[in-house]
Order: sequence, then structure tokens, then C-alpha cells
Amino acid sequence: MPHTASLSKKLTRIGAGLLLVALASIGLTLWVTWQLEGGAAAVNEAGRMRMQTWRLASAVHVGTPRPALQGLVARFDESLAVLRTGDASRPLFVPWDEQVQARFSVVESLWRVQRQQWLGEPAPTVPASLQSAGDFVEAIDDFVLAIERHLSRLTAILNLFQFAMMALAIGGAVVMLYTGYLYVISPLSRLRQGLRQVEAGEFATRIEVDTEDEFGQVVAGFNHMTATLQSLYQGLESQVEAKTRDIEAQRGRLAALYEISAFVAQAGSLNELARGFSQRVRTIMKADAAAVRWSDDASQRYLMLASDCFPQDMLEEERSLLAGACACGNLQPDSRTRVIPILSHDQMPVRSCAKVGYESVVSVPVRLQQRLLGEFNLFFRRPATLSADETELLDALASHLASALESLRAAALAREAAVAEERALLARELHDSIAQSLAFLKIQLQLLRSASEKGQVEPMYQALDELDTGLRESIGDVRELLVHFRTRTNTDDIERALQETLQKFQHQTGLPTQLRIHGEGLPLPADVQVQVLHVVQEALSNARKHAQATQVDLEVAKGACWRFVVRDNGVGFDMALGCGTSHVGMKIMHERAGRIGATVDIVSAPGQGSTVTLTLSAHPVMGTRQAADAGAMIYTEFQ
Repeated sequence: MPHTASLSKKLTRIGAGLLLVALASIGLTLWVTWQLEGGAAAVNEAGRMRMQTWRLASAVHVGTPRPALQGLVARFDESLAVLRTGDASRPLFVPWDEQVQARFSVVESLWRVQRQQWLGEPAPTVPASLQSAGDFVEAIDDFVLAIERHLSRLTAILNLFQFAMMALAIGGAVVMLYTGYLYVISPLSRLRQGLRQVEAGEFATRIEVDTEDEFGQVVAGFNHMTATLQSLYQGLESQVEAKTRDIEAQRGRLAALYEISAFVAQAGSLNELARGFSQRVRTIMKADAAAVRWSDDASQRYLMLASDCFPQDMLEEERSLLAGACACGNLQPDSRTRVIPILSHDQMPVRSCAKVGYESVVSVPVRLQQRLLGEFNLFFRRPATLSADETELLDALASHLASALESLRAAALAREAAVAEERALLARELHDSIAQSLAFLKIQLQLLRSASEKGQVEPMYQALDELDTGLRESIGDVRELLVHFRTRTNTDDIERALQETLQKFQHQTGLPTQLRIHGEGLPLPADVQVQVLHVVQEALSNARKHAQATQVDLEVAKGACWRFVVRDNGVGFDMALGCGTSHVGMKIMHERAGRIGATVDIVSAPGQGSTVTLTLSAHPVMGTRQAADAGAMIYTEFQ
């Protein structure tokens, strides 16, 4: 195929050629018009020279003074000079040729003679003056006639250019129409015809490519498209089946991934997770058996967490594998999913797999953030191969298993931390309340024994009274702790829990209480409710022990930031001097509030009671539900 210019270059060349011809024609026309305009001005100037000649002759005849006569001669000299040099500002210039130049030379020579006669002394006679003026005017007429002949030729040339421009316009239109048809209309017509044939189902349609311009590229693309359509329709059934198989396989992989993700998210124990995972992954991969192993770095062994359809004869042998002793437990930090052909290995454990009929094993490492947690194995009684999609699926399943194992471990650590934290708080409260009371009772018992040995009756009764008071306080502390341990919520509404707390407080102390709740707000999370109840109980306990109050009120203000206010009308205390033994309870309240990002403010004055205000943040710190239930767990252990 010959190399041709692009369509844009073709159109550019044609347009540029037509433009250059048009510009040249217009330029020549302007030049001719300029010449005609300058020549017409020269003819006018020559006409003035004829008038000036007769004026000079008349001036000489009537005897005009010499200065005036010299002025007329000077003006005539100026006219000759203008004709000789031209004046671009008018414009005025003589269209010189040989004839015009000769006629102008005659005019100049006659003027030199006439000038001497008219300015000489004595002045010429009238007949002579008229005769010479007539000859001079005749020479000027010949000069004008020569100019007019030249202008006539220029006018003819101008008309010729105009006809040429008309022909150029017609020719340009014809050329543009022809090139448009040749380079645009004809290729488009062929493309349109080809498209109609393709619409009719004739996919064997091809268009001849005879150029390399844009339409040639479009035609080549059209031919490629029709060839592709032809091949697609010829093998459409097989391609649809292959695509359907791919889509079905992809859908199966997504369903498997979703099933495993849903299962590992709900698994509540390690045994349940490992057993369910092995069963599901064996079914998904159509394996004959599956096993999940945990890597014990301390003992350098792989411990089997669970298996599915695993031979009983091999179960005991495979329950604990020494790292590196078998192909299954021979993972490196950078190991990847691999297929192990059993029949090509000579190791004894692999040969034992061959004895039960397995021909290949798939080993998939289980990692979490580059940390090797273990592996799971798939056993096949046939040679197994893994595609890239299947390998990616197994890696994704291993990642979900690793995340689930880590979640179970994190949940166990969270429960352990919550229990440890609650036990530490329990130990502190026991030490700060019951332990101090028991120490006080021990001191009173020693005083009672000493008074008994000495036979002092009054100190004995005083010690007995102190013992009775101490026992009552200890019993009250124990009851408060039991209530404290039982504190938990089973609803999103804290109002019922607060009512029960006040009822128990009123039953134990006999003090009247009042609960006021106002405002609207979002329900508090369960763990936040538990900590709020603990702070309220501690405030009530301080009121019972130290306030000597006759009325205790609890006010709850719901809103974006919940507020709980405990007021009593007791003796109060001086904030500047401290609060004595109640500082332990205040410390506990601050610690409880700090767990949920809340603040505790205590206001008191001697004789004016005390006010404890617990203010929650707009978004209370959320703990785990295990921490919220830790109090109930410890209560069970305590009983």
C-alpha cells in the first residue's frame, strides 16, 4: 500500500494553495488599482499644468508684475516636480513607460524654453506668446494621452484579474467539492455501506484500505472490528460456556469467602473455630481430609487444633509434629501456599501419608502481620494443582483464620484484664472498708480483754459498745459490697437500675430518698451504666457513713452530656481541711469516672450537706462488655 499523507495534511495543502492564489490575485488587483488611482491623479495634475500655462500667457500679455509672474512659474515648477517624483500621500505617481517618459521629457524641455521667454526681458509679443503656449499645451496633451493609454492597459489588466478571480472562485469550489468527495464523502459512503452490511449480519464484510490517512485508519479499525465480531459469533457458544464457568467459579470463591468470614466472626472458642474451619475449607476445596495446626514456638512443634475426615490411624501421629520433621510442618518465615506431591518424597511421615492413599498435600501458612501462627493442610487422594485464583482464595481464608485466632486471643486477654482490674478494685475496697473495720474491732477486742483482766466494768461496756458499732458498720459495708458486686444492667434504660439502687439503700439505712429525672438523651452503653451505678453507690455509701443525713436525693439530667447529682442534708465538711476517712471513697469515685472519661465534682460545707456531681462526656469511653460483667463474675467467686 503506497504511503499517502494524512487527511488533515491533504486538506491543509489544498486550502493553503487556494489561499496563496487568492492572496496573489488580490495583491495584484490592489497593485493595479493603486496604479490607476495614482495615474488618475497625475492626469489631474497635468490638466492643472495646461490651466497654469494659459494663466502665464495671459499674465505676460497683460503685463503682470515680475514677482507675481515668478510665483506662477514657481507653482508650475512644483507641478512638474510632483509629476517627476510622485506624491504617496495623495497618492499621485505617473505610470511610467517609454512613451510616457518621452512625452514628459518633451514637456520638460519645452518648459525650460517657455520659462526663459516668459521671465526674460523684454517680454515676448502676444502672438509669439500665444503660439508658444499653444505648442506647450499640445505637448502636455500628448503627455496626458500617453498616461491615459497606459491607464487603459492597466484597466484591461484589472478586468483580466477580476475574471481570473471569478474563475479561481469557481475552480476553488470545484476543487474543494472534488477533494471533499474524494477524501471524505467517498470513504464515508463506503463505511456507511459496510455498516449496513454488518447490521444485516454480514460479518465477513471488509473495506479496501487504499490510503494511510485518518479514514484509512478508520477503515482498518472497521475491518478489525468485523473480524473480531466474526470470530466472536463463530465461537460464541464456547466462549459463553467458558465465561460462564469462570463466573461460576468466581461466584463459588466469593460464596466460600463469605461463608468462612461469617463463620469465623461468630466462632466463640478456639475448638469451635478450628473444627468448623477445617470442615468448611475441606468442603470448599473438595479435599479428602483437612487439618489445622498451631505453631508452638516454645517447643518447636506444630499442634493439631482440629481435623476433618482425617484417618484415625494417623491422627495420633499427626497430633504433635516436630518442626521440620515432616513436609507439613516445615514452614519458613517466607513460606507460601504450595502443593506437596507425596509420591516424590522419601521422608517417612510423607510415606505414611502415601500408605493411606494420599497423593498430594496442600500446605497453606497462617500469618498475621508477618507473624507465623501455624498452617492448615488439605489432603488429596489424587494429584492436586492450584490455579492462581485458588491460591489467592486459600491465602484469603488463611488471613481470615489468622484474624479470628487473634480476635479470640485478644478477647481472652481483655476478659483476663477486666477480671484482674475488677479484682484489684475489689481488694482495694475490701482493704479500705472491711479490713479497716476489722482492724478497729481487733483493737476494741484487745481493750475489752484488758479491761476484763483488770475488772474495769465501764471500759468493758464502752469496748462492747464500740464492738457493736464496728460490727454494724462491717455488716453494712459487706451488704454494700454485695450490692456493688451484683450491679449490672440488662436494659438500655438506667432509670430502673437507679430506682433499685435507691430502694436498697433506703431499705438498709432507713433514710428517705428521692429520684428526679428530666431531659432527653441517647441511652448509655451497658458498661458506662455499670460505672455510673458504682459511682452513685459510692456516693450513697459516703452519705451513710459520714453525712449523718436525714434525706438523700438523686437527680439525673439527660442530654448530650448526662449529669448525675447525689445530694444529702448532712453535716458536710470543710473542703479546705479535707474529708477525713471518706477520702478513700472519693478516690474510688474518681477512678470509676476516669474509666469512662467522666468527671466527679464534690461540693460541701460544714452544716450544709454535700453534693457529688458526675458529668459524662458527649461520647463516653466505651469499654468491653466483659469488663461490665466482671463485677457479677467476681461476686460469684466471692460467694
